[in-house]
Amino acid sequence: MDSIPKKLYNIHRFDARSKLELYFSDKEDMIFGEDSLKFPMMNLHYVFSRGFICGNLLIDLSMGAFIHHLYSAANIFKDIIIIQFKFNEKCTMEVRRWHGDRTGAFSWTHTKTAFEELEGKSDQNQDKELNLKASIKHIVTCNLEEENLTHPLVLPLADCVISEVLLDVISKDEDDYMRNLEKISNLLKIGGHLILFGLLNTTYITAGADRFHMMKYDESFVRSSLSKLGFVIDYCAVQRRRNVSDLIDYSHIYFITAHKEK
Repeated sequence: MDSIPKKLYNIHRFDARSKLELYFSDKEDMIFGEDSLKFPMMNLHYVFSRGFICGNLLIDLSMGAFIHHLYSAANIFKDIIIIQFKFNEKCTMEVRRWHGDRTGAFSWTHTKTAFEELEGKSDQNQDKELNLKASIKHIVTCNLEEENLTHPLVLPLADCVISEVLLDVISKDEDDYMRNLEKISNLLKIGGHLILFGLLNTTYITAGADRFHMMKYDESFVRSSLSKLGFVIDYCAVQRRRNVSDLIDYSHIYFITAHKEK
């Protein structure tokens, strides 16, 4: 596998629609549903339903153009800001196409149904997808090279930040991971919560015809990194991979919620 050249997410860009179709669709041959859809949605529903995460503003800074992990957040936060990268305008376009109900938007109906099942009810008076769209107030772009990721725009500090798989693809090594994690931490107010999803022991992910670099690390590294930046972990769940595919080589998927003490 290492003999195959890997592209870099923040240089060569990503086939946004291909990634959605491969890892997040409702197609019968989409084998990643247990990990990429159910696991994050289930854990987010759990932590948000416990009531210890609250506030007005949530910032999402994740890899790609997916939104299914934000349904539970829309029940808590009246304002959600999605941050996308300037170098990958196709991901930004996909999110805005869905948010604006434009022709050709990727369908997330299957995840809305899954979320209703998690809640144990289907409220006919409230469309969960419309509720999420109403909560998303801004979709902004950022520059990975800036200390303030959204420079020159200065965002208010968030009560909660969600980042799914992003650190895995933008970080070249452990030092780079720490620098990127600190930039994400700077978006969060003291006492606020950081929610991380990531893949353990992985080196690549495939999108379209291309294979992209992913940083390989284990659970202890994530825990140590958060501790060094002043976070205290409140909840952690790790799940062994539930599929067989050579599109990506992770061993486990993890979910961590931590609050910022300093």
